[in-house]
Amino acid sequence: MKRFLQQLLDDALAELYRTQGLAPSHAAPCTVERTRDRRHGDFASNAALTLAKGAGLAPRELAQRIVAVLADDARLAQVAVAGPGFINFTLSPAAFQSVVPAILDAGEDYGRSGTGAGQAVQVEFVSANPTGPLHVGHGRGAAYGAAVADLLEAVGFRVHREYYVNDAGRQMDILA
Repeated sequence: MKRFLQQLLDDALAELYRTQGLAPSHAAPCTVERTRDRRHGDFASNAALTLAKGAGLAPRELAQRIVAVLADDARLAQVAVAGPGFINFTLSPAAFQSVVPAILDAGEDYGRSGTGAGQAVQVEFVSANPTGPLHVGHGRGAAYGAAVADLLEAVGFRVHREYYVNDAGRQMDILA
């Protein structure tokens, strides 16, 4: 969704540059991030804040122009200016539905990426004490650790799984 929104922003800016004579800016890259508070929408962008100076406008003015270009997009339930010039996006059900064909086409590979670039990581988990009783927390730790390792592999890391056994300490010395 972030890439989708970034593309919408890029298209809106290109239209503004073309129709309103604004000069393209080479400022710091714009970001699209999840909002911390869902009342502010699903995502927010700092595009107007980073590009306003190069466009010769106040950030809030540029944000309002961007919002005007995006207002009719059916994939956005709401797009609004917030604070000094942030742009908040609330996605419509159509935005989520538009992703379904890509998910189905990708199958099990959907969501995989090369972010980790083959970098090696080690994930230690379980930590069951052999001298004490097992409990549901040990199972939770095993499931959680395996899930984290699977997620890291899915985004391109080379994962070494370490099933940590807590066998050190006075109790083991006595038993040995």
